[in-house]
Amino acid sequence: MSEQKNETALSSDAAEVRAQKLKLLREKIGDVYPAHFHRTITNAELSAKYEDLAPDTETQDIVTVAGRVYSSRNSGMFMDLHDASGKIQIFSHKDITPEASRELLSLIDLGDIIGVTGAVRRTKRGELSINAREITMLTKTLLPMPEKYHGLADIELRYRKRHLDILTNEESKLRFQQRSKILSGIRRFMENDGFMEVETPMLHSVYGGATAEPFKTHHNTLKLDMYLRIAPELYLKRTLVSGLTDKVFEINRNFRNEGVSTRHNPEFTMMECYWAYADYEDIMDLVERLFAELAMSIHGTTEFAFGDKQISFAGPFKRVPMPDAVKDATGIDFLAIKTDEEARAAAKAAGFEVEKDATWGECLAFIFEEKVESTLIQPSHVTHFPKDISPFAKEVPGEPRLVERFETYCNAWEIGNAFSELNDPEEQRARMIDQLQQAHARGEKEKQLDDEFLDAIDQGMPPAGGLGIGVDRLIMLLTNAPSIRDVILFPARRHKND
Repeated sequence: MSEQKNETALSSDAAEVRAQKLKLLREKIGDVYPAHFHRTITNAELSAKYEDLAPDTETQDIVTVAGRVYSSRNSGMFMDLHDASGKIQIFSHKDITPEASRELLSLIDLGDIIGVTGAVRRTKRGELSINAREITMLTKTLLPMPEKYHGLADIELRYRKRHLDILTNEESKLRFQQRSKILSGIRRFMENDGFMEVETPMLHSVYGGATAEPFKTHHNTLKLDMYLRIAPELYLKRTLVSGLTDKVFEINRNFRNEGVSTRHNPEFTMMECYWAYADYEDIMDLVERLFAELAMSIHGTTEFAFGDKQISFAGPFKRVPMPDAVKDATGIDFLAIKTDEEARAAAKAAGFEVEKDATWGECLAFIFEEKVESTLIQPSHVTHFPKDISPFAKEVPGEPRLVERFETYCNAWEIGNAFSELNDPEEQRARMIDQLQQAHARGEKEKQLDDEFLDAIDQGMPPAGGLGIGVDRLIMLLTNAPSIRDVILFPARRHKND
C-alpha cells in the first residue's frame, strides 16, 4: 500500500512540474495547442525514402515531421519522435538549431507532441535523423508517460486505459493495426466473391436469430421496449427474399447479455452472410478460401504460430460428422441409438452427467463438447449436427435427426457456424414455435415469435447457405492474442471502483 501511495505522490509531483512548464510555455510562445500544423512526411515514408542513405551523410533536403517524444538524451539534444508509422531521431545543436527552438528543449517532457522542421541526415552510427532548424510545441501533456520498456504491468489497466497500452506496447499497437487489416480483408474478399454488403437494424422489437439473453432498452417516443441485436440473421434472410441480391453479407456488432471470459465479450463482431442457391458444402469452401487469404495477408503464409502451437489455414480443412467424432472419442454410436431415453442411458453409462430431460441430440452435442472440442487444434469442420439444437438448418437426406450444419473449430474454439438454410415456411414456423415454447419453459417470458420474418419466408426464400464467423476469435488466432480483450479496442469492464 505504501508503494502505491509513493507512486501516486510521484505522479502528482510530475504533473505539477508539467503544469509549471505549461505556464512558462504559454508565457513564452502563447498558443501551446495550435489548431493546425503542416507535416510534409510521415516517419515511415521518411525511412523508406532514405533507406539507401549512407552513414555519416548529410542532405540539404528539408522535411517537416510531427509526433510524440518517447525519449530524450543529453538535455534534449537527441530525441526520439514517434508518429503512428514509426520513429525518427531529432538532433538539436547550437550550430544548426536557432536559440528560440533550443530554449524549448528544457520545457519538453516525454509524451509531449511536437513538430520539427530540418534537414535529413544519417549519423555515423547509421541512425536516420533530422537536424532541427525549427521546433514547434503542438501539445503539452499534463500526465507522465508510463515507463516505455515495461509498459503497463497491470493487465486491467491496459484494458481500461487502452491509449496508454498502445502508447507503450508495440505488440498491442501492431495487433490493432492488424485487426483493421483483417476487417478490410474480410470485406474485400466478400465483395470480390460477389457478395453485397448491407446494414441491418441494431435495435429489434423482437429478438432472434440465435439463442442468447438480450440487452433490453426502451424507445421513449414509440413507447416500445426494444432489444440490442443478438444476430442479424432474420433480417439478412429477408434481404434474400427481396431479390435485392443473391449474395448478401454484413460485418456487424452483436450484443449478448451473458458471461465474460477470454473468449466472450458482451458486444462482439461477426461477419454473417447468405448465399442463394448454395448449400453448407459451398460455405465450407468459402470459409477455407477466406481464412487462407487472411493468413496470407497478415503473415505472408497460411501457417502461423499461436502460443506454442503451429496453425495451418491451408485447405482443405478436416471434415468430420459429429456422430463419427463422438464415436471415435467414446465408442458410443449415436446413430444406432433410437430414443432419448437410450441416449441418456448411454451417456450415463459412459460417465457423463446429462440433464434428466436431455434429448438424443442434446446428449450427442454435450458429449461432443466434453470429449471432442478440446482436441480440435487445427482448423476442422464438424458437420451433421442434431436437429434438436439446429432450428434453422435443413435435414440430412436419409437421417432426419441430423441437419446440414457445420461449425468450424480451431485451437478448440468455435470460429464459424453455417447451415444449409431452412426455407420450407411450414417447417420453419413449426420449429420456431417449438423453440419459443422451449424458451418460455426456461423462463424467457419476453421471447416472442417473429411474425414479420415468417411472413417474409411465406413469400418464398430461395435455397441458401448461411454463415456466421466470430471475427474477434478469428483475429485472436491470426494475431496470437490469448484473450478477446486483447483484440477489442475498448472491451467491457467492471466499474473502476469494483
